[in-house]
Formats: sequence, C-alpha cells, structure tokens
Amino acid sequence: MIMDNDFVVWFAKSFGLFYLIALSIVIVAYAYWPSNKKRFDHAAQSVLGHPDEPHRDEPWR
Repeated sequence: MIMDNDFVVWFAKSFGLFYLIALSIVIVAYAYWPSNKKRFDHAAQSVLGHPDEPHRDEPWR
C-alpha cells in the first residue's frame, strides 16, 4: 500500500483527535483523583493565606 497525501492527512487528524481525547481524560482523572485532594487544597490555601504584600528579599538601594 502506497501512502498518499490524503491517507496521511486522514491518519494524522484521526490520531490527533483520539490523542487529545485520551489526554483530556487523563488530566481530568488526575485532577479529580481522591488522593490528590489534599495536595490541591493545600496549594489553594497557601495562595489565599498570605497577605498581598510586595516581596522583600533585598532592600531598595
């Protein structure tokens, strides 16, 4: 079988579609996995728990 341009384009579009669907399912499953809840809650609270002040590593010169 000789691969012509139409076949390659069809295969790339189909493979890309299924790849993105599978990747989306994996990302959603990771985000809602019960063992990750503690890590995500801690990350959310660490951002909200600190006052909104400028970073002061070095004093102004």
